[in-house]
Amino acid sequence: MALAAVQRIDAIFEIERAINGKPAAERLAVRQEHSAPLVADLEIWMRTERAKLSRHNDVAKAMDYMLARWASFSRFLSDGRICVSNNAAERAIRSLALGRRNWLFAGSDRGGQRAAMVYSLITTAKMNGIDPQAWLADVLDRIANHPAHRLDELMPWNWTARPAATVPCAA
Repeated sequence: MALAAVQRIDAIFEIERAINGKPAAERLAVRQEHSAPLVADLEIWMRTERAKLSRHNDVAKAMDYMLARWASFSRFLSDGRICVSNNAAERAIRSLALGRRNWLFAGSDRGGQRAAMVYSLITTAKMNGIDPQAWLADVLDRIANHPAHRLDELMPWNWTARPAATVPCAA
């Protein structure tokens, strides 16, 4: 039964692999045409098979877990921007989780909060296709003379590097 469930789920992921990197509208159209029927069949199959199992069965517990979160799982069918899994988010925070013990020594709660903000900005820069080191170096160089009411211009999603000729040289 577990193998049958995995095969059904893998069919959904196979569609996702085929549309990975496509525009959200195209992903949504493919999902509605091809994935939605598979997801509907999976739910019916899971509810039917679940009824045959004892509540103490490990497969039943896994099915209960998924069925209790069915609305969240199937949300990707109505929005082409949503990924069917959270693998990308987990990869993005992996280094933070691996270094968790190091954060105990941030100095204070406030220091930990500042570190979290910096990590968030660095990850945002990466997500916007910007070299985080170049962005951070430029922002730190510019921020003292930048008008406070225009700080949004320095955020990773709005930032543009200064032309090389205007970057001051180190003495």
